[in-house]
Amino acid sequence: MGIDVEFQGRFPIKFRASAHHSAANRKNIKYLKESGPQLAEGTGHLEVASILSPHPALIDEATIARRVDEMAGEIANVAGGEMVVVGLLKGCFVFMADLVRALHRQGVSCTVDFMRLSSYADAKVSSGSVKMAADVSLDLAGRQVLIVDDILDTGRTLAFARERLQAHRPAGLWTAALLDKPSRRELPFQADFVGFAIPDRFVAGYGIDHAERHRDIPYIVAID
Repeated sequence: MGIDVEFQGRFPIKFRASAHHSAANRKNIKYLKESGPQLAEGTGHLEVASILSPHPALIDEATIARRVDEMAGEIANVAGGEMVVVGLLKGCFVFMADLVRALHRQGVSCTVDFMRLSSYADAKVSSGSVKMAADVSLDLAGRQVLIVDDILDTGRTLAFARERLQAHRPAGLWTAALLDKPSRRELPFQADFVGFAIPDRFVAGYGIDHAERHRDIPYIVAID
């Protein structure tokens, strides 16, 4: 026995939750039953976001997509035809994937590489100490390089990455962050390209995690 519910969002879809499905779906059944008889009967409508995450959405998918396209245009104006895009794992991976494709549409050919840095671990507040687990593998000398991060808050992570990559003697070096929390800054650091300035709230989704959860949510949510 299941519950069929039609959702109105970016695309009309039907959701069927069964007691034999995952714990997440069982939670959705409870949510739907408590949302009114019309939903339990499959006749009601909800936004897709309400079923994907219990956390409030701060920035929706369409807004993110528009801003990523705009950022690609801004970057293309200074980068020329080719660049190496270095992502700071893990939080940047969704943003970076969308950004390099948007850069391709702007006529910029991208080579990708990664660094793995961390200052959060499983906490909601930065430890203030940046640790590097993996360095870049490409030769960056004489090349145009863009460092991509998910969140700029204290400034320590991007400052560390920029200093590290500057030693490779690139022809040009820029930084891009999807989100910026200016009130959290501990170093006088400003990214060259920023998607959104946000208040000091702990966020997740769109590749960003809390204790390795929520990366798959396709928009930005507030966890606190």
